[in-house]
Amino acid sequence: MVDAAYLATELGGVEQGIRLPDSPPEEYLSLGRRQQSAYHLLAAHPDWVPAVLNALPASIRSAVQANISAAQQIDDLNGASSALPHWRIIAPPAPEVLLSYYREVQQAYGIAWQYLAAINLIETNMGRIQGLSSAGAQGPMQFMPATWASYGRGDVNNPRDAILAAGRYLQAHGAPANMTRAIYAYNPSMLYVRAVQLYAEQMLASERAFLAYYNWEVYVQTKTGEVLLPEGFSG
Repeated sequence: MVDAAYLATELGGVEQGIRLPDSPPEEYLSLGRRQQSAYHLLAAHPDWVPAVLNALPASIRSAVQANISAAQQIDDLNGASSALPHWRIIAPPAPEVLLSYYREVQQAYGIAWQYLAAINLIETNMGRIQGLSSAGAQGPMQFMPATWASYGRGDVNNPRDAILAAGRYLQAHGAPANMTRAIYAYNPSMLYVRAVQLYAEQMLASERAFLAYYNWEVYVQTKTGEVLLPEGFSG
């Protein structure tokens, strides 16, 4: 039976498993998908949240609260779509490849790599989404053409080029000293800023959180419900 008690047990096990130092890398596909599924189920039953949080071990309660809150910020920011987007869903670069790009930014600009990962997650699910945003932004880090002209070098659709450009943009707008200001410049919404900070904080607390987020799939909120866009989708 799927209820609050079941969900507390599932979330507790998954969040603890993600953070175990001896969890093998190959388990993170399952852990990430289970984690995402659990949060989607909780979002569909918000009345379960107090009971789920009360039943969780204290060591992971704040992480669960943060993930719930981050997802809510993004849902409030994006709203529901009237139609499926004109995207292609592709395989992202391998996690170790993305990490090398994030760390390159950290070394060059002093910005903790976790912020780049959080932005990449929110913008395109780590590069899974290929296509224009509703505003016309493009690439894995979603740059508007004019912004790319100022901060981009190379190809806006190339993950390394895009991630390095994001680092240059963030630094130019206050990072790493004022990450709130820099993230707000990236997307002028405090909902967005809070979501980035919440996801980044989870990865700062445990780098293994990145491996779970990396495996999250692409879902779109529509006016008739949530739709999974699997790898290979072309709208």
